[in-house]
Amino acid sequence: MAATKHPRPCSIADTLALVGEKYSLLVLREVCLGNGRFDQLVRNTGAPRDILATRLKRLVEAGILTKVPYSERPQRFEYRPTRAGLELEPVLLTLKEWGDRHLHPDGELPMVLEHVCGDEFVPAVTCRSCGDEVRHEDLTAHPRSPGWTTAGPTAA
Repeated sequence: MAATKHPRPCSIADTLALVGEKYSLLVLREVCLGNGRFDQLVRNTGAPRDILATRLKRLVEAGILTKVPYSERPQRFEYRPTRAGLELEPVLLTLKEWGDRHLHPDGELPMVLEHVCGDEFVPAVTCRSCGDEVRHEDLTAHPRSPGWTTAGPTAA
């Protein structure tokens, strides 16, 4: 196999470049919960103020959050999810579910979400075409980036 200087082209890596920094998904969690003011975000994420300011600026520039003024004097803003930000909410929900199962097996959950139907919400990944729940063994990867296979880069 040929050595490559570049890692595999990947939408996961591209997404993590935007939201994979420490605190970014926690900021999105809080904003989705309706806590979009800076002081709320500092308190609820534990992020240092300077780091939080940097993360917020990056999330706004990426179109994941938007700034909305809530006070003129002094001028203050709150952050709200954009459509792109809301489309990341299923990622948060599946991370929460994984943590509930593997980090809180005693059932002492930090938070429970209730669906509009009245039951506790437990996310499931399903196929858009057939509606079946997706399992690892049901998936087949088809790399489309030139020079790449599932095993890695092809020979030159």
